Amino acid sequence: MTTNLIDLQYADVIMATSNMAENHPVGFQWVMKAKERGAKFIHVDPRFTRTSAAADLHVPIRSGTNIAFFGGLINYAIQRNLYFREYVVAYTNASFLIDPEFKTATDLGGLFTGFDPGKKTYDRSSWKYQLDGEGNPRRDPTLKDPSTVFQLMRRHYSRYTVEMVEKICGIPKAIFEECAKLFCGNSGPEKTGTITYALNLTQHTTGVENIRALCMLQLLLGNVGRPGGGVTALRGHANVQGATDLELLYHELPGYLPMPLRDAHPDLKTWLDRETPKGGFWVNRPKFMVSLLKAWYGAAATKDNDWGYDWLPKRASADAYSHQHIFVDMYNGIIKGFLALGQNPAVGGPNAKLARAAMQKLDWLVVKDIFVTETAEVWKAPGVDPKSVKTEVFFLPAAPAAEKDGSLTNTMRLIQWHEKAVTPPGEVTSDAEFVTSLASRLQKLYAGSKKPRDRGLLSASFTYGDNPKEPDMLLVLKEINGYATQEITDKDGKVVYKPGQALNTFAHMTDDGKTAGGCWIYTGVTVEGPDGKLVNKAASRKPADDKDYLGHGWGFAWPANRRILYNRASADLSGKPWSEKKKLIWWDPAAPGNEPDKKGKWVGLDVPDFNPFLAPDAKNGDKPFIMRTDLVGAFFGPLNDGPFPEHYEPMESPVRNLLSRQQSNPVAKVWKVPDQRNELAEVGSTKYPYVITTYRLTEHHLSGVMSRYLPMLAELHHSHFAEISHELAKELGIDNGDRVTVSTPRGKIFVKAMVTHRLKPFDLGGRKVHQIGIPWHWGYKGIEGLPGSRGDITNDLSATVGDPNVYIQETKAFLCNVQKGEV
Repeated sequence: MTTNLIDLQYADVIMATSNMAENHPVGFQWVMKAKERGAKFIHVDPRFTRTSAAADLHVPIRSGTNIAFFGGLINYAIQRNLYFREYVVAYTNASFLIDPEFKTATDLGGLFTGFDPGKKTYDRSSWKYQLDGEGNPRRDPTLKDPSTVFQLMRRHYSRYTVEMVEKICGIPKAIFEECAKLFCGNSGPEKTGTITYALNLTQHTTGVENIRALCMLQLLLGNVGRPGGGVTALRGHANVQGATDLELLYHELPGYLPMPLRDAHPDLKTWLDRETPKGGFWVNRPKFMVSLLKAWYGAAATKDNDWGYDWLPKRASADAYSHQHIFVDMYNGIIKGFLALGQNPAVGGPNAKLARAAMQKLDWLVVKDIFVTETAEVWKAPGVDPKSVKTEVFFLPAAPAAEKDGSLTNTMRLIQWHEKAVTPPGEVTSDAEFVTSLASRLQKLYAGSKKPRDRGLLSASFTYGDNPKEPDMLLVLKEINGYATQEITDKDGKVVYKPGQALNTFAHMTDDGKTAGGCWIYTGVTVEGPDGKLVNKAASRKPADDKDYLGHGWGFAWPANRRILYNRASADLSGKPWSEKKKLIWWDPAAPGNEPDKKGKWVGLDVPDFNPFLAPDAKNGDKPFIMRTDLVGAFFGPLNDGPFPEHYEPMESPVRNLLSRQQSNPVAKVWKVPDQRNELAEVGSTKYPYVITTYRLTEHHLSGVMSRYLPMLAELHHSHFAEISHELAKELGIDNGDRVTVSTPRGKIFVKAMVTHRLKPFDLGGRKVHQIGIPWHWGYKGIEGLPGSRGDITNDLSATVGDPNVYIQETKAFLCNVQKGEV
């Protein structure tokens, strides 16, 4: 549902739920352009920041209560009939009937049907649609049946009243009502609104459900797939989207293909049978999977050996390998070696004190980075005797972006190419060189192996071009894009592709080994030019203009250079735009069809996210959400912690959950770590009474490796600091600039106090709760003697707890204490 940033300017209202102006200043220009066009801008954030200063309305919210806020907006829109009913009935599962055995958290005190308190998991057997005799979901278009998704959603969020939002979130009633009227009022054929989010919503034990909640709100208001609508995920790095697409995640393969499980998927046929749905675009999954295997294993992948499927590493069904799992296993001695490529977990990860202790137990550690990081010198961490650390560390200097070619895929799924400006000095090489060189060396070591498990490594090719030092990254991009492995002809025998030619579209991928492709969603980013040379569309730089406001000539947005996902929803059931003001694509019955004697095609201002020749009145011609099996947007969407987002307090909270008797997410992951390395504060702790959130600064980047070594950036913040309200500072006798101690059950840090009006205490039903904020860019490395270059590690304070769906950490809302001086 990620929208195009350029499209933000056509929103009638924008709700930013993070500090977009400071953390994503380039994208923020489109918010300002929207304001110039008359859009209203809402900022929801615990702090009053530079984003708040540009907003028409600042909504202060206690960290960790976002679902209560979005649930309140959902309830407000339903109760006041502000939702886009025609859109909701036609394009979502609101009218679908759910198993009558299912009960919402309203009925079960904060839990859903099927919870097992012993296992801390749900039996989801009742979380399903009622089916008719042909196996299709039963529906009630009137939305009146109590078993419809709509009525269950209405019941579920009936508790999320304006008064309840005020008590939980600390948002004054008048401000919440103004926000609700402003955002929910911009709905319907003539108006759309956009929501942006970042790590402020994801880094919680309800992280995935936070995002589902705002997506549900956007579906309810008819804001998905339409100009000026959608959800904009503001990535924390220029290539976070790319890293996700190419799957630096343990549970998926490139292009969001499910990772095979050892027990559940013993062979390719089983994987295909279980993971290929009966409907939606994922019916093409076999083509994408076989093409991926061919890209990895080349000629060695054949039909007779399941295209090399057996060579894929497979995790056990119950295993997970998230960041937090890895470091707990490392601390427990299960993991012996570790490669940190452009990552600094000694500073940047949750419970960083545990992460450093874990790395100090390794046999070996390889770090490749542009500076000697805290991770590279983990054996010299403060308070540690280097002689007690057995870890053998290898440091390899890395080339930054300006010293190498490559691509970045950003917030709006936009693949952009960057060219090498200068040659890396000395022995500095790119990450790609390290990976290909290491792989080639390993292949030589395993050259004589006859073991089946080694066949995949020996079959893969890591040669890209003739340069023995650095691989040709354009050839890497071509492999990702996909190419023909043999001649491919059309039904008339005409040659479409010669062997080795880049594919134009993922629609041409096959499951018979004739195509190879490393990530199907990137297909089309490289194509064959008329002169036979490879055209790199990621390097195209034609700005948007009046004829192409979405800028299709700038870079390449996956999939298919489409700028707005699910854009069939921008037209009504008949294929006409909902309004002239909000038109995007539409059905033209007079346009030439896909055959000489047929007419009709989807046309407009974007690449249709739909079969371009499927008429609105054809079967499924009115179903925009093609990546879902049921082809509709999902209000009811089963996750590990529920089919509807439910408010739970963070694992560490100053108050009891006012919404239900279930205090925290019942299926959240809390790791048990030896040596008291992951202790948690109790609810309402008097020892740790204050809410703490962590955040970033414009002047620094991530763990500070790319900024603390640069004097012109490091000097902009004289020292590490904590933002503290005037009210809390007065209670504690703290003056601006004083040294203070911030502590949690995991550790403590010393920082300077920034006493500010940007934070205010929250009134939670008559109880005053303070919140502080601390940026996390500092560590014990940097330029000695340079103010602002070194500081204590904020993530020493956070805990090893995680969301139950993706195991992301909870670093945006936990408890701490603040004391004057270094205690």
